[in-house]
Amino acid sequence: MASYKLRAVLVLLAILGVSLVFSSTLAAHPLQPSASVAPQYGVPASNAQAPSSPAATPQPTGKKVTAYTLPPETYKKTRDLSRIHFRFALISFVYGLFVLWLILQLRLAPKYRNWAEKFSSKHLPQAIVFVPLFLLTASILGLPADIYENWVERKFGISVQGWGSWAWDWTKGQFLSIALGIFLISILYRVIRRSPRRWWFYFWLISLPIAVLLVFLQPLVVDPMFHKFEPLAVKDPGLTASLEQMVQRAGQTIPPERMFWMGAGEKTTGLNAYVTGLGASKRIVVWDTTIAKMTTPQIVFVAGHEMGHYVLEHIWKGLAFAFVMLFIVFYLGYRTIGWVLARWGSRWGIRGLNDWASFPALLLLLSIFGFISGPINNAFSRYVEHQADQYGLEVTHGLTPDSGQTAAQSFQVLGEVDLSDPEPDPVDVFLFYSHPPIPDRIIFSLTYNPWAHGGTGEFVK
Repeated sequence: MASYKLRAVLVLLAILGVSLVFSSTLAAHPLQPSASVAPQYGVPASNAQAPSSPAATPQPTGKKVTAYTLPPETYKKTRDLSRIHFRFALISFVYGLFVLWLILQLRLAPKYRNWAEKFSSKHLPQAIVFVPLFLLTASILGLPADIYENWVERKFGISVQGWGSWAWDWTKGQFLSIALGIFLISILYRVIRRSPRRWWFYFWLISLPIAVLLVFLQPLVVDPMFHKFEPLAVKDPGLTASLEQMVQRAGQTIPPERMFWMGAGEKTTGLNAYVTGLGASKRIVVWDTTIAKMTTPQIVFVAGHEMGHYVLEHIWKGLAFAFVMLFIVFYLGYRTIGWVLARWGSRWGIRGLNDWASFPALLLLLSIFGFISGPINNAFSRYVEHQADQYGLEVTHGLTPDSGQTAAQSFQVLGEVDLSDPEPDPVDVFLFYSHPPIPDRIIFSLTYNPWAHGGTGEFVK
């Protein structure tokens, strides 16, 4: 998805650790793994979002699928883009560390700290000065990676967004990052100063309700800043009626008011559908491009996949998993930051951990530990996405003539449009895929049939 979310919550995710688990899009492997305040679950797709060639942007079809296949030209694109994704994911991680290292080497953080202390002797006003300066510096130094990402998306037809619109999204992301960063970093350093030995544990406790609140607020406050949302019932009454049937079959009470159409077509030609939010903000979102390129039965399966995330409580499970990983990452940060500051702190102009200037050093360590934990987080994500696929097959069984074939058709369309690699590198999958590869999902859809001998589904009886 767009990199604005990555920049908007870069530091927040390093603190809260939520991004250690889930990406915010349906893509199994976005060009630059995008982050989100909340875990969001999307239907499986690929490494990108959409090509521009007619062969890769099919009209809604019910053509029988027996395996994931691509036209030669599209196949080459998927392989080329997959290699770019893999390399860029590794390079962008290293480049991010380089940005933090450069800030430390140039002693920019101590300079910003001195300005903050001259501005005021009080904690919050100092945060209001230090945090924006640091975040803007990191974002500007990271611009080359952002620009390259968007250039690749445009080259492969993934993005149809103009550079002016992209820059405005990037700018809005900075405002979000600064506003939320001031709040969270201010809390972090207040906790550090009050409890130098147990700050990591106390801040972990504080971060739990904050993360839940952010999950609740994101679809209400953040997402509408970047895309247009309308009730699905207004945009496509027929689809809404079909989705209501599936919802009733699932035994849920999700009214049409919780189903939304999102205008993604002005920025991308890709497909997406996802579930996000908590409680009153929980909702299913379907992109306009998905509606244009898939049949109603295929979209119902996609929504069934999303319903699986509701019924199987994947958002809460995802948050719980993120909190466990956050606990570990915070503890490792606590155990190593003292050694790092003792060895290099004076060279970097850092007085101690309670110094605002120590933040880039702490962020660097958390980023490293977050990257190391990435394969574990992605393995968990692939597991819950597979469960949602299975649920989608079960809940649509009987609603469509052949739920397995319909699901396979959905994955085929997603793979073609989103340039999903038919032969992904196993190392790439292990490190970066938050969803199982499309070929595996098509095979599962075509072979999963517990009803063949009078049995029932595991989740939908």
